[in-house]
Amino acid sequence: MNAEFLQAMDQIAKEKGISKDLLFEAIDVALVSAYKKNFGTAQNVRVAIEQNTGEVDVFAVKTVVEEVENDLLQISLEEAKSINRNYNLGDIVERKVTPRNFGRIAAQTAKQVVVQRIREAERGIIYDEYISRENEIVTGLVQRKEKNNIYIDLGKTEAVIGPNEQTPGETYNICDRIKAYIVEVKKTTKGPQIVLSRTHPGLVKRLFELEVPEIKDGVVEIKSISREAGSRTKLAVHSHDENVDAVGACVGQKGQRVQFIVDELRGEKIDIIEWNEDPAVFVASALSPAKVINVNVNKELNTAKVVVGDSQLSLAIGKEGQNARLAARLTGWKIDIKSQSQI
Repeated sequence: MNAEFLQAMDQIAKEKGISKDLLFEAIDVALVSAYKKNFGTAQNVRVAIEQNTGEVDVFAVKTVVEEVENDLLQISLEEAKSINRNYNLGDIVERKVTPRNFGRIAAQTAKQVVVQRIREAERGIIYDEYISRENEIVTGLVQRKEKNNIYIDLGKTEAVIGPNEQTPGETYNICDRIKAYIVEVKKTTKGPQIVLSRTHPGLVKRLFELEVPEIKDGVVEIKSISREAGSRTKLAVHSHDENVDAVGACVGQKGQRVQFIVDELRGEKIDIIEWNEDPAVFVASALSPAKVINVNVNKELNTAKVVVGDSQLSLAIGKEGQNARLAARLTGWKIDIKSQSQI
């Protein structure tokens, strides 16, 4: 290893945030392995690297014993004393056994170790960055499709949207720019695996936080969300300032704010309702756009019996029961809907 390589190691250690001592420790281990592999020996060896010059030496390490049973690992007391009179039984003797062409092998091995450590450091940096962004939104480009998975280029790394996290009916074309929700960041042997979602309710929540300043500032709070991705989302909001209309803030002037989010979700319908601490009022609002006549709440059974006009029954239930299902998830109440004539 020449001086230029050592200087490069110094620079890499600073830029990548890798300890220089850890680099040399890793190189030591790799050189011992390289020595044993290339020179076919089972003896104990130690590698010493002069960090200023890059000079590499290999030392055979043997234990002083009275009777030698393995001459690769042991040395007799008599032979040890011929080297140095001060050696006694149990002492460790080191003798230089550096092969002539070991410098070339050392340089090549050191380079491989440093490259590996750089990769590990970069993976660690990416993992640390994205693990702190779990449950947040990222923007990326659709890179490729493979085995029903969509791979997204995030710049420094790649993320994946699995089949279950893809919105039904959405198409993902190469180079499309999309926003997705970080569900999980896993640490693997090949580096961090970032799992994204286009179906998670959190995606809608984060989009509203980005688009509505009142939510970001904490004036308006998103109390709950229920979502069937690609079809419909219900959002319950509450204002902590009586002068701010929570629903109006989310809808925006001429519906611009909510329309931006609908466009990002490629046409998914969004119902924004006012949250209310009174369960009966909240359930009635949650069944919007249907008009509710009466709500009878049973707190012990966690049920809400709802009465609507005959003309409103199908609207309250929704296509294939979707409106009632989303309202139940949004409010946390089991909802039983009846028409006036049924009552």
